[in-house]
Order: sequence, then C-alpha cells, then structure tokens
Amino acid sequence: MSKQTKFIFVTGGVLSGLGKGITAASIAHTLKSRGLRVNLQKCDPYLNVDAGTLNPAEHGECFVTADGAETDMDLGHYERFLDIELTKTSSVMSGKLLKKLIEDERDGKFLGQTVQVLPHFTNAIKDNILKAGQGFDVHIVEIGGTVGDYESPAFIEAIREMSLSVGRKNCLYVHVVYLPYLGASKEIKTKPAQNALKDLRAVGIIPDLLVARSETSSSEEVRGKLSLHGGVEKDAVVLLPNAPTIYQVPITLEEQGVGSLVTEKLGFEGLKPDMKDWEDMVAHALTTPSKSFRIGVVAKYLDNQDTYISVFEALRAAAWAEGVDLDLAWVDAEKLNNAKNLDKYDGLLVPGGFGERGIEGKILAARYCLDNNIPYLGLCLGLQVAVVAAARKAGLAKANSTEFDKKCIDPVINTMIDQKGKEETGGTMRLGNYPCVLQKGSKAHDFYGKADIEERHRHRYECNNDYRDQYKSWGIEAVGMSPDKKLVEVIEASDHPFFVASQFHPEFNSRPTRPHPLFVGFVNSLKNLPR
Repeated sequence: MSKQTKFIFVTGGVLSGLGKGITAASIAHTLKSRGLRVNLQKCDPYLNVDAGTLNPAEHGECFVTADGAETDMDLGHYERFLDIELTKTSSVMSGKLLKKLIEDERDGKFLGQTVQVLPHFTNAIKDNILKAGQGFDVHIVEIGGTVGDYESPAFIEAIREMSLSVGRKNCLYVHVVYLPYLGASKEIKTKPAQNALKDLRAVGIIPDLLVARSETSSSEEVRGKLSLHGGVEKDAVVLLPNAPTIYQVPITLEEQGVGSLVTEKLGFEGLKPDMKDWEDMVAHALTTPSKSFRIGVVAKYLDNQDTYISVFEALRAAAWAEGVDLDLAWVDAEKLNNAKNLDKYDGLLVPGGFGERGIEGKILAARYCLDNNIPYLGLCLGLQVAVVAAARKAGLAKANSTEFDKKCIDPVINTMIDQKGKEETGGTMRLGNYPCVLQKGSKAHDFYGKADIEERHRHRYECNNDYRDQYKSWGIEAVGMSPDKKLVEVIEASDHPFFVASQFHPEFNSRPTRPHPLFVGFVNSLKNLPR
C-alpha cells in the first residue's frame, strides 16, 4: 500500500504580491533539506487556460516547464529553490478546469446532472491536486490571489474539503499576511492581518502556520498580538521582513523553527536539515565583490524585474559563481535609437519577447555589440535580432523577421512551417525541451563541456534556412543545431570576445547553486574586458 502524501496549502491575505510563492518554495526547501520528496503546485483562479497569453507587465514572466507548459512565474521560483524539473501538473488555472468541465457536460458525461461549482468544479480542483501529489512525501499547493477575492472561493472550498478527503493530520494550512508600517505613529499595524485571518476562518480554515510579511523587522509584541487575535500558536507565527536576497528566506524560516514545526505536525519527526550548500550560496550572494560590471537588459516590459525574473536570477547566480557584482539596468528598446546611449554598459542582453514594439532598438543593440566587441547574450528573440543585425551589417539592409515585416525583402527569420496561420494564437509554439547538438570547438560547446544538450523553448519563429549558407560571410556561425540539422539553436560571432545567442531559454534551467553555463560564460567574458 502506497504511503499517504501530506499536503501543505499556502494562501494569502491583505494584498497580492506578498511572496506566497517564495514562502511556499522556502518551506519546500526546508523539507527537501531533510531528505523528503517534495512537489509544488500553483492553483490560479484566472479564467485563462494557461499563462501563455497573460501580459508579463501585469503578471510577471511566463515560465515554461520541460514538458512544455506555459505557467505562472512562481513555478520558476519553485524550480530554483528545489533544483527540480516540474511538469504541467504543477500549474492549474480555472479556465483549464472549466473548459474540461464544459466539454464533459457537452459530451454527456454527467448523465443529466446539474453541473455546479460545488461539487463538480471543486472536485475537479481536488482531483488535480491529488494527481499532482502522487508519489511524493509532501505536496505543497499555493493558491493564487487573496482569500476573499471573487474568483477564489471554489479553490478555498476545495482545499478545505481536502482535510476531509485525506484527513486533517495529513493537511497543513499556511496563511501569508502583510503588516503595514504606519509612518505617522511609527508602528507596525496588525489589524489588516487580523481581518485577513477572520476571512480565512469564516470559510472554515484555521491556519497551522501564519507568515507575517513586512518591509522592516517586527517585534515580539507583534507576534503575540497576531497569535492572540488570529488564533494561531505563538511559535507558529513567523515574522518575515524583507531580506537582502530571496534565497535567505529558507534560512530565516529554519532559524524560526518552521522546518521542525512543519515536520512535527505532518508526522516526520526527527529529520535534520542539511542546508550547507544553500548557506554557502547565500553567503556569496551577500558578499560585496571588488569587481563590478554594468549590464544593459534591452527590453520593452520595464515595469519591474518580474517580467524577466528568470533572466535576472540567472545573471545573479552567474555573478555569485564568478565572484563579481552586476549592476543590472533596464534599456528601453522603444526609445533606443542611438548607439551612443549604450556606451555606458559593459555588456548587453536581449531577452525573449513577442511583437514589433521596440524591435529596432533591440537590433541596434545587437549591431552595437557586433561593431564594438561588446559582450552580447541573446535569448530567443535575442538570437533573431542578432541574425538580423549581422545580415544588415553585411549589406542586407532590408533584412528582417516576418514577425515584424510580413513582406520583407530578406526574411532571415520566418515562421515555422507548421505554425503558419497561427501567429496570433496561444499555445501553438515550440514549447518545452528540445535537443540541440553543439559544434565542437565553439564557445557554447566549451561552456557546456559537451555536445548534446536539451533546453526549453517558447517561440514560433525560426532562422530561415535559405540564408544559412551566408552566415560566415556575415561574421556569424550556427554552432548549435537540432539533431536533424533543420533548426538553428545557437549562433556565435567569429573573432568576438563574446557574442552568443540561443533560440532557447537557458534562464529556465539556471539555479542559484548551479548557474547556467551560457550565463557563466557571459559574466566571465566581462572579467576579461580591458578596464
């Protein structure tokens, strides 16, 4: 008989964006450090089927799993904190479940029943949670949004019912709240958190662990007040002020006894954590190196770093490994019309993206790096603009991608054959892991230390093979190809200190304790620049 999976449910109150994902990932890390098999899942009340069509300026980056699911950015945190590969079962949105329910109803699978939110929709949520948790010691589920949102009651009801389905001793509820600081009276206020706890108790859930987020440190008086008014044991109230790096959070939780409390409540007593590698990484992250370099990230979604969070975390991980500091600065691609605006940067990075907005600025950035031997790392769209820049530099003045100019004279980038006619739709791209063979002697091969690799993709445009035989005359070379040699995966510029671009997204495979080789190579090239 298989062992019963234990479930941890993480909810939020007061406001969104508190760090539920970091909290869930940090709890997961403390459990994994004790040798437990841990999985994570994000349940979002959005009516979208997946995260593929969500605006990254509003919702953060779209993270792609190895098996090709377009998901919420929190799955990136989960993977980085646990150094695992998640699957499409770790991402659930209302739209996906409702779509299946409606299809089943149309197919007559409910045999004339009245299909309702309760029990049919809530059962669908529970079934997905149970399926995702199979085979693990602990399955952690984060519920998106805040308790009390109009969209979320079905998810809250479903996780309440989970304690009836698997037994209360096999479920643990974590509630994350916010403690605002009132400048006029110079005090942290707990009333919003108290109200958020009332909302949760009103729907039948009493949290086992309360995580109180704040901008500054809180006093023991605050812990006592939250315990008294929230109905949570005092040692189960965790005060979590802003940390200098998010990777310090698992250590902070461990220092406040969360790992021991959770394992005791779930029946895993006596397990000791081993977090030495993680602690060493955090120590590196908090050290101020003697060398610092300024990197320009040329993009169009500039609202916050969440829009390209995996890219920023991959850069940081590589910098810690190389013992340097990186000053990461936005470069607005839409406003970039003069190469003189780029001479303040030691290196440039162009991340992935879609649409025509800001594209000429990105091409200009790639051309600037080609002309001036400035380190350049291109990711997905960053490869495509690099190919366009190289073609234009070589004399093909009208070179472009058909994504931006349907009738361009020299379409050096065009739509994949099987994607023609689907350019404006979601979920139709090349998604997830695909193999690549690296050319021996190339920089990319040196970085990886092997020829055969697998990386994650998210795109529907490719290098046009009709122009591949001209690459060498343009000063670039296709050094990474699909095994059948039909698709360009990596390009490099000849006689350049570092001009490397990939059609895939290496940032999704970077880990804080195991930085990605392309990012390490990029950062290392900065160290060799004449200063």
